Amino acid sequence: MGERTADAVWSRTPTLTGRHVSLVPLAPAHADALATVSRDSAMHTVWYTSVPAPDDVPRYIDKALDAQAAGDALVFAVLDAGGSVVGSTRFYDLDPTVPKLKIGYTWYAPRVQRTGLNTEAKRTMLAHAFDVLGCVSVSFETSWFNHASRAAIARLGAKQDGVLRHHARHADGSLRDTVVFSVIDAEWPAVRRHLGFKLDTFKLDSHP
Repeated sequence: MGERTADAVWSRTPTLTGRHVSLVPLAPAHADALATVSRDSAMHTVWYTSVPAPDDVPRYIDKALDAQAAGDALVFAVLDAGGSVVGSTRFYDLDPTVPKLKIGYTWYAPRVQRTGLNTEAKRTMLAHAFDVLGCVSVSFETSWFNHASRAAIARLGAKQDGVLRHHARHADGSLRDTVVFSVIDAEWPAVRRHLGFKLDTFKLDSHP
């Protein structure tokens, strides 16, 4: 991959599509739908999350797009199979010199949580990170207190690297112990197979 091509794929947010989900570049036009997702999920009221309150969604999008413009993130709106906006996620802490990145800032409408949609979203993101961007490592971080997120990351097949004590602050200002997981390039074929198996299981069980 030439240097100019490499720069382009690290700076342009792709559209990633599967059977259950599409990830499209986040835009201000998604604000109203994401405000509804925030309101319905009530996750913005949970102290250890970073989900914006409904009224804060436009500012959240502006900050996300600023991070993207600075080369620090590639940000997505998440759409279900019918084209409705059901959440947001992103690649962040991009480091093409290694190359590596993180996946996070993920939040969904209640009706699609723990369904095939999230599994497929993560598989398409990991595939882009490893197969297109050539990453050697993809990391996930979450609060020690976010047990649901920790379990969901582990179910993907990521391994826990450790806990960074007093690593950051929660949205309410309290200190956060950050649990770090990762998938490395040598593990990606097995993780891809595992996620494909999970998606087939969702299909057999008639989950969305």
